[in-house]
Amino acid sequence: MRYQLFYWPGIQGRGEFVRLALEDSGAAYDDVARGTGGMDKMMAMMKGAAEKKPPFAPPFLKSGRIVIAQVANILFYLGPRLGLAPKDEGQRLWLNALQLTVTDFVKEIHDTHHPVGTGLYYEDQKPEAKRYVAGFLDERAPKYFGYFERVIDKSGGPYLMGRKASYTDLSLFQLVEGMRYAFPKAMKTIERKIPKVVAVRDRVADRSGIAAYLASERRIAFNEDGIFRRYTELDK
Repeated sequence: MRYQLFYWPGIQGRGEFVRLALEDSGAAYDDVARGTGGMDKMMAMMKGAAEKKPPFAPPFLKSGRIVIAQVANILFYLGPRLGLAPKDEGQRLWLNALQLTVTDFVKEIHDTHHPVGTGLYYEDQKPEAKRYVAGFLDERAPKYFGYFERVIDKSGGPYLMGRKASYTDLSLFQLVEGMRYAFPKAMKTIERKIPKVVAVRDRVADRSGIAAYLASERRIAFNEDGIFRRYTELDK
């Protein structure tokens, strides 16, 4: 099976959580919008009259004739196929719940630079962003990371599901990496209380597929157009 991933070509964004799973497993896939004519193909699938079940927004994945949208939904589908999810249904649902918690966290991370509206520039909402991010760094980010720390501890570790890595461990890696980029000062404080989360990040980085991906040109650099943005005035 050769998958087709559809996502904006210039940012990691939400598509990166899917890319990490594909890259970790060595799955064959095309990052469609980064190729010639890819953006036109992606927009046609979202807005074309021929598409009976159009996705609302990227990322979405095409697997044969099936089109799957939403990160958690895509990973729920890919997980068993890529060896990144348990076989037991109850365990897969628990893993999906963890991934949906990642989705909630990502939304709050995005709102650190767009607390008023996504249609406005960051420069149009700087005072609101500064007020929002204070509570986010003091309360929300430590709460999310602290939750994942407890889950790892209760699983017996070293991963969220116990002895075997899952796609949500890859997502946890991305959360740590992104937060380190966006809030390097704050993360130094937060990381002191989440050693197990940091250890997951390190184990994921050492996985052969991920290490090769991080060293390749396929990994788009963090930038100020994605979810994780570095504005020094917001960090503390």
